Amino acid sequence: MKKIILFLTATALLTSCSKDKYTITGEAPGFANGKTVIMQTTQENGMGLIAVDTVKIENGKFEIKGKAVEPSFHMLQIEGAQGSIPFILENGDIKIVVNKDTIQKSKISGTYNNDEYVKFNEEIIKIQKPLMDFQTANMQKMQTAQQTKDTATINSLMKEYTKIQSEIGNSSKTKYVDYANTHPKALISALIIQSMTNDPSVDSKKIETMYNGLDESLKNSKPGKAIKLKIAQLKIPSVGASAPGAAAPATK
Repeated sequence: MKKIILFLTATALLTSCSKDKYTITGEAPGFANGKTVIMQTTQENGMGLIAVDTVKIENGKFEIKGKAVEPSFHMLQIEGAQGSIPFILENGDIKIVVNKDTIQKSKISGTYNNDEYVKFNEEIIKIQKPLMDFQTANMQKMQTAQQTKDTATINSLMKEYTKIQSEIGNSSKTKYVDYANTHPKALISALIIQSMTNDPSVDSKKIETMYNGLDESLKNSKPGKAIKLKIAQLKIPSVGASAPGAAAPATK
């Protein structure tokens, strides 16, 4: 009985420790031994990237360990690869399988926010597919029209492109809002709401309602605090505006 209790206690401790730290297990087939993997994040002032950790690839694999204060977007830059791999750094076991030929097709999995990030991107790509298909199907036609100065064809293609672009823009916006309202624990939700606060025509009450629906952990995160500050700023009457309930000055 004592052995069982000790085993369960040890298991609980190991589980607890794994939740307080992150382990990034990377597979990088095709990369030579010694190639550098740099984990980067955006600087506090938002200007450029800063290296957080650096490791070497050995036998097609690499590993990065540490502790994350809160979930946040990071990127992996691999020596010799074109482009970088965006992912969400958070405590837990994160797996990244690098696609050497097309870095954008690298696979990320293992934690809640990264799994959600992958699914969200796949859904956005589906929404944007009609626009990509239109560009592919009409690229040659547009080039020919430009070379021959066929303005009628150019204007027709641009009109159709603009229409599809507008429809996709509206669909994407709806997707963003729906996602934020239905995923209170996802970092993406907080980032969506934060982005919405930059829209001059935003409805402050709608933003506040969406913010109130977030999990407490997100409210206490950097994007959550930024949203709270923005909501407070939106509530401040603009210069020259009358305070709520204030009577208009009497006229003679």
